[in-house]
Amino acid sequence: MGILFVTLAGHGHVTPTLAVVAELVGRGAEVDYATGAEHAEAVTGAGARWVELPALPAFRPVTANPIDEWFPHYFRAMAATYPVLLDHCTATKPDLIVYDSTNWPGRLIAHALGIQAVRTVPHTASNAHYRLMDPAVAQYIADDLDRFVAEHGVDLDIPSTIEASEACSIVFVPRAFQPHQETFDDSFHFVGPVLGDRADEEWRPRRADLPLVFVSLGSVLSDDGFYRACLDQFGDGAWQVAMTAQGVEGTEHADVRPWFPQPAVLKHARAFISHGGMNSTMEALHAGVPLVVVPQTPEQAANADRVVELGLGERVDDHADLRAAVDRVASDGTIRQNVDRMRAAIHDSGGAQRAADVVLSRAPRGV
Repeated sequence: MGILFVTLAGHGHVTPTLAVVAELVGRGAEVDYATGAEHAEAVTGAGARWVELPALPAFRPVTANPIDEWFPHYFRAMAATYPVLLDHCTATKPDLIVYDSTNWPGRLIAHALGIQAVRTVPHTASNAHYRLMDPAVAQYIADDLDRFVAEHGVDLDIPSTIEASEACSIVFVPRAFQPHQETFDDSFHFVGPVLGDRADEEWRPRRADLPLVFVSLGSVLSDDGFYRACLDQFGDGAWQVAMTAQGVEGTEHADVRPWFPQPAVLKHARAFISHGGMNSTMEALHAGVPLVVVPQTPEQAANADRVVELGLGERVDDHADLRAAVDRVASDGTIRQNVDRMRAAIHDSGGAQRAADVVLSRAPRGV
């Protein structure tokens, strides 16, 4: 059968795997990819066969604490994929399952069926010395979890829905970005970000005579107040803005679209105002662009703090300070040196080629 990738949803989770899939297919491997319909075209474009999973339902928070609602929402989506994925793997028995670290059904099924597994980690990894996220943030899934465990007879608790160890993990950050990097053994392979064909996309700013700031909060959350603050603070014409946003009108100085080819835009950017998702953070550093991070989730807050700790940019929690922060990071020589060092570390991490080597090293019978 070959290799089965499992990543239900989230561009920041699917996108880093696509170049690895393409590399594996280019080496002659047969790759299936289990995901929702939203990502079907992307995975087939990388050369994999699409295996349909129930799509992640739209997330529409109704309280002032969307993170409290997100974890139950995501858990229920994962629970819905479990029987579909179990039926598929029982029928086809792949030689190797490569699953996203947040997609615990892939782990449970691989272990239950005795299938070799590789975990992909699209953010910093966790171990006994460092934990990206406190499991207490997911306390709201307790009732759903109890029902799922009772129905399916599996061994699953709240911490293992967030982070569980695996014999082999591919981490899409360079080791230099990983907190407590010296405590991670050789079961963790820090390959850095992998852009694949996305690195060759083209885009040009409206003007060549003005510095560009790129603005994006990612593909999941949005904030109208944040977008308005950006338009107001960069409205004097000293900067040109490229901003990813829905339902927001552009201006003379701001090119606003629902989607941009992010790596291509970052090639021209002097600074990046980002939510701090790891995919965006790594793509900025891959391009050598300093960051102003406006985190929206606990994971993004941890990424923002790491950016600050390594001198790669600033964290901003008050929309009123966006412009000043951009001016500082774009002109700071020390930040420039730190970003250049991290960019070099990324380029030395091995990328898709190293990740494919790791995957094939775990596949039985030389798949």
